[in-house]
Amino acid sequence: MRKFILAVSTALAVGLVTPTTATASTPAEDVKAFQQYFYDKFPNVAKDDFKDGVYALNKDFREQWENTEEFPPYEDNIAKGEEMFNTPFANGKTYADCLLNGGTGTRHLYPYFDKDSGKLKTLEGEINACRKANGEKPLKYKKGAMPTLTAYIADTSRGNVINIKVSNDDRDLAAYEMGKRQFYMKRGQLNLSCADCHVTNSGGYARSDLLSPALGNLSHFPVYRHKWSALGTPHRRFGGCNKNIRAKPFKAQSDEYKSLEYFLMVMANGVEANGPSSRK
Repeated sequence: MRKFILAVSTALAVGLVTPTTATASTPAEDVKAFQQYFYDKFPNVAKDDFKDGVYALNKDFREQWENTEEFPPYEDNIAKGEEMFNTPFANGKTYADCLLNGGTGTRHLYPYFDKDSGKLKTLEGEINACRKANGEKPLKYKKGAMPTLTAYIADTSRGNVINIKVSNDDRDLAAYEMGKRQFYMKRGQLNLSCADCHVTNSGGYARSDLLSPALGNLSHFPVYRHKWSALGTPHRRFGGCNKNIRAKPFKAQSDEYKSLEYFLMVMANGVEANGPSSRK
C-alpha cells in the first residue's frame, strides 16, 4: 500500500494534466467534453478500443490480455449464470418475467432512471428486487452468485452500444449530478478523486499498474480480476478503489455508488459493451 501511495502521489505532483473538473453543464455537453479529452490525450487509440481499458494503451499488455481471453477465466461463470437465469424460482417464474426487456441483452441499459419510483435502477439491484418479489433470498451484491448471473447477461449484451440518456426530470438530473460529484470529489487520507487517477493520470502508473482511462471503464463489467481470482461487480471495484486511497467505502448499491455508476455509463455513450472481461 505504501508503494501505491508514493507512486500515485508522485505522479500527481509532477503536474501532468490539470484534472477535468465538475462545472455547470448539461449531460450531453459533459459527454462530448469528457470523450474529447481522451481522444486528444490518446490520439493513437482508436475510439472503438476504449472499451478495452488499459489494453488499448499498451501493446504488450494487450497481447497478454488477448491470450488470456482465448480461454477466459470467467467462461464457467457464463455457463453457470445461464443456468441460474433459466432455472425457475420456487413459484415457477424466472428472471425473464421481471427484468427489463426479459433480462438478456440488457447489461448496457443499466443503470437507468425509473420515473415511477424516481430512483436509479441498477442491474444488480433489479435482480434482487426480482428475487424478493418471487419469494427468493437476495444475493450478495459484490461477488459470488451475483456477478456469475450478470456475467451471462453481459455476455448476451456484447456488441450493443451504450446509450443512456439523462432526462429533464429534476430527480434524474439530481442523480446524475450526484454521480458527477462522486467522480470529481477528493476523498480519503490521500485526498484523491476518481478523476485524479482515471482522467489526469490515465496512462500513467501506480507501481506496476497502468491506470485506465475513465472512458468506457465500466463497459466490461462484471470483471474477473486476477487479484481477486473471481468475478466482481462495479460496486466491488468502487469499494476497492476507495480503500486504496484510504477512504471509507460506501455500501454496495448505496445512492453514492449507484449515481457514480450512472455517471460513468452516461460518459461511455457510444462505447460497445464487452463484458464480462478479465483485468489484472
